[in-house]
Amino acid sequence: MKAPFSLFLALRYLKPKRTFVSVITIISILGVTLGITVLILVISVMTGFDQELRRKVLGFDAHLLITTEGVLQDWRPLDEKIRQTPGVLATAPFVQGPVIAEFEGRRLTPKIRGIDMEREEKVTDIRSAEWKQGGPDLSGDSCLIGDELARELGVGLGDKIRVYSPGNIGEIVDELDKAEKDPNNRKTLKDLREMILPSELTVTGVFKSGRFVYDSEFMIVPLHIGQELYGLRDGLHGITAKTTDPYKASEIKEELLQKLPPEIEVLTWIDMNQQLFDAIRLERNTMFFLLLFIVIVAAFGIMNTLITVTVQKTREIGIMKALGATTGQIVWIFLAQGMIVGFFGNITGLGLGLALIRWRNEFKDWLAHTLHIEIFPPGIYQFSAIPAETKPHDIAIICISAFVICSLAALIPAYFASRLEPVKALRYE
Repeated sequence: MKAPFSLFLALRYLKPKRTFVSVITIISILGVTLGITVLILVISVMTGFDQELRRKVLGFDAHLLITTEGVLQDWRPLDEKIRQTPGVLATAPFVQGPVIAEFEGRRLTPKIRGIDMEREEKVTDIRSAEWKQGGPDLSGDSCLIGDELARELGVGLGDKIRVYSPGNIGEIVDELDKAEKDPNNRKTLKDLREMILPSELTVTGVFKSGRFVYDSEFMIVPLHIGQELYGLRDGLHGITAKTTDPYKASEIKEELLQKLPPEIEVLTWIDMNQQLFDAIRLERNTMFFLLLFIVIVAAFGIMNTLITVTVQKTREIGIMKALGATTGQIVWIFLAQGMIVGFFGNITGLGLGLALIRWRNEFKDWLAHTLHIEIFPPGIYQFSAIPAETKPHDIAIICISAFVICSLAALIPAYFASRLEPVKALRYE
């Protein structure tokens, strides 16, 4: 089957020759390839980052957080009211705050989170975390610790960590105030020493959640230990809740605000991470438009190539028009060249982009070990590996946009070529 007249000539003009035009054509294809590759890679990583962050947040954070400025003392009626709200599946009490953790002379200031493990596992996916050592066991005076925090403290399974809390400091300050007011009621050094004795917690599990902020800053302890450390007695810092649909948590929040006391604050998992999600969405859209300029620059290369071809092929164009070639056929010769360049740029760019996404973490590790270049620090991005998620919708938009830009770039030289009159084209022949 013979190719159409316009396509046949377009392929003939694009056939590699040892000319400057062929070099420009190859550069144009490489430009389109590079633009599409970078676009696919960046958009996929940004999409993956957003989705992975949502999964990590939903896995380790509750859908709803109910708290107040002070301490929730009489919290059980409040807890019952929350659980009876339509759309709420389960609730769990918690205590959370900073402490001083000490092990063999090393001191850090992580946060402790006191939980009731039986109720917590109904609200979050704490048991599904990756357990480097031990498991989710909070029996007795024990604690679970993130792998990064464990590495910094130098602790392992079975080690005992000394934990000093703000509750100790508060008791000492209260006693000193009393001693100043009543000189006859002075505490001995032994009494003060007993007040600041730390809690000794045995490490029963080292977890890796995949989110750096949890793995490097949190110690999970039994609820009663958290209450003792902060001197809350039976009080709490808040209650977490799981809903039937995390993306409808805002609707349940509004219902809770109407039935709970005004001093109670309700936050959804989106509220707690809103700035982060907005920043990722803004960066993703900005990067798409900025990187699209790479394709536009490549399109100018295509335009330059076709203008050069038009000048070189003036005589041939004149002959074709003299023999009866229509304006549309001449336009399609040059338009087809731009479309062919766009097509091959799309194919090679798509292949290279998908390959880089597949081997992104291996490439990151190679850069870190060989060239000592850290392109994705977990301390900043909160992930130990580069997340990526390729959506067909995004790929389609990128490839179609690039193809349309390349085709439009060919329209101007195609238009001028079609306007050549046979007499003027052959005047000097």
